[in-house]
Amino acid sequence: MAGLRYEADNTALLVIDPYNDFISDGGKVWNRLQRVAEGNNCVPHMLQVLNASRMAKLRVVYALHRRYRAGDYEDWMSIAPVQKAAWSHRTFEYGTWGGEIRAEFTPKPGETVATEHWCSSGFANTDLDLQLKRHGIQRLIVIGLIAHTCVEATVRFAAELGYEVTMVRDATADYSDVEMHAALDINIPNYANAIANTAEVIESFTCH
Repeated sequence: MAGLRYEADNTALLVIDPYNDFISDGGKVWNRLQRVAEGNNCVPHMLQVLNASRMAKLRVVYALHRRYRAGDYEDWMSIAPVQKAAWSHRTFEYGTWGGEIRAEFTPKPGETVATEHWCSSGFANTDLDLQLKRHGIQRLIVIGLIAHTCVEATVRFAAELGYEVTMVRDATADYSDVEMHAALDINIPNYANAIANTAEVIESFTCH
């Protein structure tokens, strides 16, 4: 995509939920995501964007879903369906392999890990916005899982808060092509300033 330019002093890569349960063989949700994720090389593309962002000296920020802990939801008066599913399946359970960040995506010293979010948006009830603003970030490049839930919710919230967002369309995945289409072709274009592929984003780092 022509015209993509990112300045290291005001741009961050936002990495959403690179947990083993999502993107590693044997993860609790991997079997539902595998066909789409392998079809667009989601995980290799996520890693390429991450490594290229580090090389370009962009700030790397992690927006992570709440890792399930016993007692999280048991006495809640109401619970969203997505939270009920996390509770039922013990998704990203704290202290387990599934609740760990896949090894290749481990945050490096100096990178920002926001407080965990409870539902879908990486901004809701977390310090993500504060961390970004304190570091002078105005533009976000977004990768991670899942396209129609946490990724879409975070992109929408980012737009509400005034961030300029680039969505990397082949560095995310979903349960089906239908949900990918709904997120990337119908919903997210209303909020992201650009939707680009991995090669286009990486090329933008080296063209200036």
